[in-house]
Amino acid sequence: MKDLGSTGLARSSKKVIIVGGGPGGVASALLLASRGIEVHLYEKHDRLGGRTAAHEINGYRFDIGPTFLMMKSLLDRIFIEAGKDSADYLDFVRLDPMYELRYDDEIFRACNNTEDTKAEIERLFPGQSPAMDVFLKKEKARFRRLLPAFQRDFSVSLKTLSPDLLPALPHLSLGSTVFDNLKKYFTDEKLALLFSFQSKYLGMSAWECPGAFAMLSYMEHEHGIYHTIGGLSEIPAGLGRAAQDCGAHLHTGTPVKELILSGRKVIGVELENGEKVFADSVIINADFGHAMTNLVPEGALKKYTREKLEKMKFSCSTFMMHLGVDKIYDLPHHSIVFARDYKKNVEEIFKLNRSSDDISFYVRNASVTDPTLAPPGKSSLYILVPTPNLDGDVDWDDVQERYRNLIFKAFADRLGIDDLARHIEVEKIYTPRTWSTELDIFKGATFNLSHCLSQMAFLRPKNRFEEFSNCFLVGGGTHPGSGLPTIFESARIASNLISDGFGLKYERTEIVA
Repeated sequence: MKDLGSTGLARSSKKVIIVGGGPGGVASALLLASRGIEVHLYEKHDRLGGRTAAHEINGYRFDIGPTFLMMKSLLDRIFIEAGKDSADYLDFVRLDPMYELRYDDEIFRACNNTEDTKAEIERLFPGQSPAMDVFLKKEKARFRRLLPAFQRDFSVSLKTLSPDLLPALPHLSLGSTVFDNLKKYFTDEKLALLFSFQSKYLGMSAWECPGAFAMLSYMEHEHGIYHTIGGLSEIPAGLGRAAQDCGAHLHTGTPVKELILSGRKVIGVELENGEKVFADSVIINADFGHAMTNLVPEGALKKYTREKLEKMKFSCSTFMMHLGVDKIYDLPHHSIVFARDYKKNVEEIFKLNRSSDDISFYVRNASVTDPTLAPPGKSSLYILVPTPNLDGDVDWDDVQERYRNLIFKAFADRLGIDDLARHIEVEKIYTPRTWSTELDIFKGATFNLSHCLSQMAFLRPKNRFEEFSNCFLVGGGTHPGSGLPTIFESARIASNLISDGFGLKYERTEIVA
């Protein structure tokens, strides 16, 4: 070992390359650099974050992707294990209400305090509020049992039979869906639906998403939802600053062309500029489908060939509008509006792969919380409509304007806002096609691989990538899955596997469910 110098860290002789600067990539860079490993991260774009980045236009700032931060403790742990404090790099705000849900013409506010949420339930669904206590108690038990599985390395299949995982099996609710499980708590179907929308975080329908994910709503009510000042794009930026403080080298605007193989071993990467960089291990943080079809030398794959990828299941996509408007609307930070015929809308997206006329949509009106996102007196709006991915028979060049007009109509009909179009100063639209062409997302599947039972845990592409040695995966396309909390866990799992392989000692901390 030799002294790093300015950072004072003992530096090992080992080197790791990370392909992609999404949250999983920069979290890995922080962990590994804090352990004295030489880290080089290569990001195609001129900013960190991937789909968790931001774009800025004429004084307006827009998060491209995630807008909810749940299970903040998992992000905090990345910093803690690197010897850092997240509060030194990020400014967190815990939201209350967490979000507002609109179904038919009723408004339900999910509050930071359980008793306030129960009062909301009682207001709209008299006699149903005691079910909230049962829900929280039982889903907490599920979460405690399943948490070890989400933090587990499944690279060796025999680990799936580890004795400490056996108690988790009954909590998987095999054969049931999120909606099935919620109906066991909330007998009113409408109330059950109000606790089901979190399945969209995984790009899935509540009528298809595995039942164990009913605990997602518990996680929000138990641990809260946070915003980071400047937008959630500040999270990868903050992780990146901390990683650099630990000695990591972050190369933005530097796309990787291809992995370099020696037999079945990854030994480095070739950059688009022709430069070849070698390392002891390589982490892939690029979108999984894109990486398999673009970053691996032709003919090298066996398990994840293009033909086999086509047989795998991918999440839905999204139509999104980022609007800079010259006023601030009287809307909460987060609003979710269910289609009038919600089940039909869900079937059109997930079963029929077609566009909808009756849309469900989400609005983030973060300027009511965060004045940094827009000029004074103005606001940055983020509007998301779930859609089929590019497997759907939709010509987005033709449909884009129709969806835009559907949003304006829905704002007027469902939110009472009929002047939105007149106040727009800045506008950017993402369609499933845009996700694919601008952000290299396979099939435009915004939430990556589906979380169906055949693609979970040890059946998901493994953190220690099974196709090649010295190669590791982080991000939404590997275990534990998509969503910021699980992406942070993927970074921790892969970083620990690499550190163990190098024989390094490092801090491990436990999370309380």
